[in-house]
Amino acid sequence: MAHFNGKVVLITGASGGVGRALWKHFDELGATVIALDKDPGVHELSNATTECAVVDVSNDDEVTATIHAMAEKCGPIDVLVNNAGVGGERTLAKSTPDGWHRGIATNLHSVYYCTSAVLPAMRERKQGAIVMVSSVNGMTTLGSPDYSAAKAAMISFTKFVAVECGRDGVRANAVCPGTIRTPIWQDRLEKNPELFDQLKKWYPLGRVAEPIEVAKAVAFLAGDDATFITGAVLNVDGGLLAGNPIMAAELTNERF
Repeated sequence: MAHFNGKVVLITGASGGVGRALWKHFDELGATVIALDKDPGVHELSNATTECAVVDVSNDDEVTATIHAMAEKCGPIDVLVNNAGVGGERTLAKSTPDGWHRGIATNLHSVYYCTSAVLPAMRERKQGAIVMVSSVNGMTTLGSPDYSAAKAAMISFTKFVAVECGRDGVRANAVCPGTIRTPIWQDRLEKNPELFDQLKKWYPLGRVAEPIEVAKAVAFLAGDDATFITGAVLNVDGGLLAGNPIMAAELTNERF
């Protein structure tokens, strides 16, 4: 298991389901964590090794000022986890220009702003790791057009950072989770308590993910066990993108 003793890890969207798992996991691995979120509830994560700040990651000036202030306080940032995001409008037919711009600003523009804020110091120090929390939505069509477009662009941006900054010792990778058991699903679960049971049939592993499983994948890519991995896209999706077990069963008339 990787350890992050003496490392400073910045996590955006730290107050959400995956964000809290990321914070807890990196905290347990010995990191000094900078936890950022638009939700004031992020201050609940504050402890002896965690600094918290409320920030709108879709605001460039706010992001830059906050990250620079946190780096002055905690030390140079070794790891950036671009995790902040919002769910998109469900279908193209129901989408609106306002919803599109809001989704792209939070899910994509924020990635550029946060990455741009940490890159100069990382390149100067000749070390750094950036992990993007993208989504299977960025790889195939699963609804939410603005969210999906942003997550696809995040993968492309990951590769761009990896190629341009590799000679400066900076690595960039992405994880693409599938369905994760987080509070973001609460409104849909209230309408349909069986939702996760219905969704699990699409996953070869027969279940949806727990937030800690995403956090562990992120920590692997950020840590010393992945020092020759950059520009990679790691699916943390229970096999969802590997194939369609339901269609395969119908094609072969066999159980998958």
